[in-house]
Amino acid sequence: MLKAKSALSWECSTQSAFVPLSYEGEIVGFCHPKNAAAIAKSLNEAELFRKALYLACYDLIARMGGSSDRVGDLVQQYLAKVGRPLQGSALIAVMLRERQADLDLTEEEFAKFCDSYRLSRVELRGIYQGAEVESHQLIPLSRILGKTVDEVIEAWKGEA
Repeated sequence: MLKAKSALSWECSTQSAFVPLSYEGEIVGFCHPKNAAAIAKSLNEAELFRKALYLACYDLIARMGGSSDRVGDLVQQYLAKVGRPLQGSALIAVMLRERQADLDLTEEEFAKFCDSYRLSRVELRGIYQGAEVESHQLIPLSRILGKTVDEVIEAWKGEA
């Protein structure tokens, strides 16, 4: 009988090479050459978008006659609006949208799926529109999301 070769803790692959990724002349990491160009392009685009957002906020404040000291605050407000919610019904709504995508269901199919777990279309629509999640909805939500009730409560309260 052949014995299976045990996996070694340390390995060396002389066949793979990584290229440095640098920011303003400083090496910040290494990545596979196949991904390096896409990563650098994505990071450069993100920086351009942030600069464009800053200029747009500056123009908006200038047109309103406000102080240019508030540009940074306005930029942060806009970034907070587009960021992933950290708690509450908004986070539950995002989790539901992600679950729908994971299951690869249409809006109609997902509504039926939720209804089968005792979360009505009206309740689902309410969560999407920002209505507060009620305690009796936690069990159906946990089943729909494939999480425990405690995990849903932690996400809802922002403890996750």
